[in-house]
Amino acid sequence: MTRTQQAPADAAAAATLGKAADENFPVAPFFLPRAWRDDLMAVYGFARLVDDIGDGDLAPGGADARHLGLEPGQDDDRLAVLDALEADLHRVFSATGDGPRHPLMRALRPTVRRCALTPEPFLGLVEANRQDQKVRRYGTYAELLAYCELSANPVGRLVLQITGTASPERIRRSDAVCTALQIAEHLQDVAEDLGRDRIYLPAEDMARFHVGESDLAAPSAGAAVRALIAFEAERARELLDEGVPLVGSVRGRLKLLLAGFVGGGRAALGAVSAAGFDVLPGPPRPTAPRLLREVGDVLRRAHREG
Repeated sequence: MTRTQQAPADAAAAATLGKAADENFPVAPFFLPRAWRDDLMAVYGFARLVDDIGDGDLAPGGADARHLGLEPGQDDDRLAVLDALEADLHRVFSATGDGPRHPLMRALRPTVRRCALTPEPFLGLVEANRQDQKVRRYGTYAELLAYCELSANPVGRLVLQITGTASPERIRRSDAVCTALQIAEHLQDVAEDLGRDRIYLPAEDMARFHVGESDLAAPSAGAAVRALIAFEAERARELLDEGVPLVGSVRGRLKLLLAGFVGGGRAALGAVSAAGFDVLPGPPRPTAPRLLREVGDVLRRAHREG
């Protein structure tokens, strides 16, 4: 039985892992070695759990909070749950004590040990979600990039560490791809984020395009909002282009995985473009054929430029 199969039968944990099917890119596709798939899903379980805490999207019933040792009623205190999760994360890395409490954290521990992972990327993800509770607007693009350094870039670094391919140049390019994926997700989810009183479009850009917050609350986007979304999408596309040499720098099934990440981001931006940059009625999602075409294009470009 694999580690993924041993992963908790706990319903809340299973629901968290089940969200992998809704991502813009494949989290742990079938063509990867079993060990990589198990390790990637263990990391995904943590990343999804911390995001669900930060967004208030935990499974009903408070099971996650109870696993983390919180009292009844504390499950609605997102900062308290994040603090409890960080404490459980330290148990993952501790050589003493009874070990982590949450099922997803227990599933993470073998991956951490086998791949010699460090706490920093995981702590970055926790801190990003703490920031989400305190920071609702971003004044500049630089501020947004600093947020992505916490919220997105650690995931790519973990993928490189799990696959034994981390190097300074690959990390730099991976950071660009992960930031682009985060921006693409923000563009898809403008309306949903506004419903949570969050705006990830830099205020300086909103002013440049004469977009106010009331414009983002409209049922559909006007010309100014569409121009703003197109501008941010082009920024994300340029960052994704930095990932093509990353794909070309590795071989075998890892090349397919990284092409899936870059292609998934391109497909997401393609869906935004196909919607005429009107993201307000709902998140534009790429089709499976569009995703496959984009992955194929990334692989061809990586081969030509390699």
